[in-house]
Amino acid sequence: MIAIRRAADRGHTSLPWLDSRHTFTFGEYHDPAHMGFRALRVINDDRVAPGGGFATHGHRDMEILTWVLDGALEHRDSLGNGSIIRPGEAQRMSAGTGIRHSEFNHSQAEPVRFLQVWVLPARRGLAPGYEQRAFADARLRAGLVLVASPDGRDASVTLHQDVEVHAGRLEAGARAALALRAGRHAWVQVARGEVVVNGHALAEGDGAALGDEAALELAAGGAAEILVFDLA
Repeated sequence: MIAIRRAADRGHTSLPWLDSRHTFTFGEYHDPAHMGFRALRVINDDRVAPGGGFATHGHRDMEILTWVLDGALEHRDSLGNGSIIRPGEAQRMSAGTGIRHSEFNHSQAEPVRFLQVWVLPARRGLAPGYEQRAFADARLRAGLVLVASPDGRDASVTLHQDVEVHAGRLEAGARAALALRAGRHAWVQVARGEVVVNGHALAEGDGAALGDEAALELAAGGAAEILVFDLA
């Protein structure tokens, strides 16, 4: 079973410095039919103008995963972390009992585009935490790479939830597959390009929820970048 969420149907926030598309309910965009999927709560496709960004603000009890597509994103938080996140790097921030952070475009000349993903934690009241890992372009082009997991295996960042996140940059005509254990679900988010997922064509910005499927079969119609979420 597959249910497709088309890019054009997402919510939209437009500010002088920000263009953001919301797969699920977020901020002033509210759609009771799209409140999330399993433990997956937010997928925002954010484009931030040069020098723009999100001033310091707070979060609690959320696992926040950031995946940069173009440009560079500057991060600072109340734990004392300061970093630059670039394409091919996954950042995980556990808000837990409370964390404050800011995110700005690191460049004064070029825009930055990134996916920000929120996952509900397995339990509330965790200690705030932070991780950042880089994944080689050659690995990402070879197939699906585990970038986040509950146990942090294969040098992935650690999510405090039964969710595994895979990323891939597929060349035109390339194929990839992911077996799904009994009772598992999957969400595919097409960051760019076109992909056929279990026989269904998805374009840039589209997402798809899968249930009662033994495997996920992907075929790229052209160069594509995707995130795949394997969820309980």
